[in-house]
Amino acid sequence: MKIIILAGGKGTRLWPLSRESFPKQFLKLDNEKSLLQQTIERFLGEKDFHDIVIVTNKDYHYLVKSQIKAICPPLADQILIEPEQKNTGPAIVFAMKYLQEKQGLDDQEVVLVSSSDYWVSSREKFLEAVRCAEEVAKQGRIVTFGVRPHKPETGYGYIKIDTQKSSDVYRSLCFVEKPPLEVAEQYLRSGEYLWNSGIFAFSAGTFWKEVAEHAPELAQQAQGTLENMTAHFSSMPNCSIDCAVMEKSKNISVVPFNFIWSDIGSWDAIFEMMDKDNDQNVTLGNVHTIDTKNSLVVGDKRLISMIGLEDMVVVETEDALFLGKKGQSQRVKALVEELRKSGKKETQDHLTAHRPWGYYKVLEAGPRYKVKRILVDPQQTLSLQMHYHRSEHWVVVKGTAKVTIGDTVQMVHENQSVYVPKGTTHRMENPGKVPLELIEVQVGEYLGEDDIVRFEDVYGRIQ
Repeated sequence: MKIIILAGGKGTRLWPLSRESFPKQFLKLDNEKSLLQQTIERFLGEKDFHDIVIVTNKDYHYLVKSQIKAICPPLADQILIEPEQKNTGPAIVFAMKYLQEKQGLDDQEVVLVSSSDYWVSSREKFLEAVRCAEEVAKQGRIVTFGVRPHKPETGYGYIKIDTQKSSDVYRSLCFVEKPPLEVAEQYLRSGEYLWNSGIFAFSAGTFWKEVAEHAPELAQQAQGTLENMTAHFSSMPNCSIDCAVMEKSKNISVVPFNFIWSDIGSWDAIFEMMDKDNDQNVTLGNVHTIDTKNSLVVGDKRLISMIGLEDMVVVETEDALFLGKKGQSQRVKALVEELRKSGKKETQDHLTAHRPWGYYKVLEAGPRYKVKRILVDPQQTLSLQMHYHRSEHWVVVKGTAKVTIGDTVQMVHENQSVYVPKGTTHRMENPGKVPLELIEVQVGEYLGEDDIVRFEDVYGRIQ
């Protein structure tokens, strides 16, 4: 069986922790590993890493690669980059074409498609369900996984199942989009509906047959070679696999998850999955509470103190603070949309920005100046570049930098500094075996990240 893990989504429902440049799948929450890393590790051991493909886009490529290298370095070669960010339909078709052409996938082999940002209470039971789905998929069925609801949830899609037959596998009657609360309450009482986990299994032959029948535009774009599909990817319809195939097919079986599953799609979901203290609070970070109950408090570096509050959600980052009432966190997405429309940069980036070579963190910014802490990983190189509107001062704090400024190349050691004039080509490299840390002070009339003209770049970022 092959595994396709989709890791290109731009979730906003866990703002301000999750942002467009650093979405949910990369968050570590209370675990030492990110949701993406946990998802991959569920399959490692059960499946050979050669059978796993991670699909993402160019914006997240190096972030995905960095997190994969931390848990399974050889798997970093199994990253498939979408030519253009679209929806799950084109992403899955693209990955299936890759598996066929590059890994010899035949029509009988089963493929499991998984998102990268969910949580399960039991890896063993999860894998049992996967094995069950594999056997059903071999019979020519598309298999999806359903979650037995324990409350009326408006943030999930639902699957109506045929409950007349008592079985570990049910027949799907229909898919239902996220319902209003009163409808979700009816679904819960009926016992005929499961939450849609968005995880699927099918044989390759069944997949292409269903796509041809229900999504002919997708099927048409999948004709020819992978190279041809890549060249014409922009013309593929922007559709989810649910809308394109799953909601139309009459060939769907449902394997129920008999354990706790969460797509961690809201702060309320985070609260539900985590251990509580004696006052039923979940606290992460530097938090102190008095007479506070049934609340979720997520802190960064600052002390958060609370007195006499109940049913609160408090999330603090370096540059944003979110306060909300428990039960209302599904509205965060709408809040982020309003903030984005008003031009708030906090919806896009954290103060810490990840790059292929390492990361930087904005320490201070004001009119005509910005101060950054930069970390360059060993053996990594920034692009040869130039800025029209700013000059830069670099002070090495740790390690040794190989610096190019114009035609001059020099080694800069700890407690030494260099000056990069405006309009001068320059590059920084870390030739050593330890991380290079430095402080950068920018001065100029415009300090935006788009004031970069790249001439050479080992990461292919020259436009």
